[in-house]
Amino acid sequence: MSGLDVAVRILDPRLPGWGFPRWGSALAAGLDLHACLDAPVALEPQAPPALIPAGFALAIRDPDWCAMIHPRSGLGHRDGLVLGNTVGVIDADYEGPLMISAWNRNPPGGAPLTVQPGERIAQLVFTRVVRPTLTVVEVFPETEAGARGAGGFGSTGRG
Repeated sequence: MSGLDVAVRILDPRLPGWGFPRWGSALAAGLDLHACLDAPVALEPQAPPALIPAGFALAIRDPDWCAMIHPRSGLGHRDGLVLGNTVGVIDADYEGPLMISAWNRNPPGGAPLTVQPGERIAQLVFTRVVRPTLTVVEVFPETEAGARGAGGFGSTGRG
């Protein structure tokens, strides 16, 4: 039980036939997103990302929640299909069509990727949002554990 009710407006009538909306398993975090295309789209290695419609819009409307579009692990690892913006954030007040920024991360000269109509190419994960109170200070107060970061990015080394 999530405590969140989200209205979903189907924009592409093929989605229910492809099985939308569904999670891949009972414990899956991500809701499968389908490529709502009329024809296959070829993604050349390192070419600019293509915007692929997900075929629906949603209304979260709860400021304590947002949704995030993530790549599907196997497609990214095995085939090189990732998101052009790494993660797409869907704010609670956005109610327009969802789009998937699909990018072929394979090196130049590598294999092109073809996205087929109806193919599951990304996933939508709902997550809570916390908006902390930000206090501007000149220096940080001392802590018992001491401060980290004085050595810069990666200063704790490897291993």
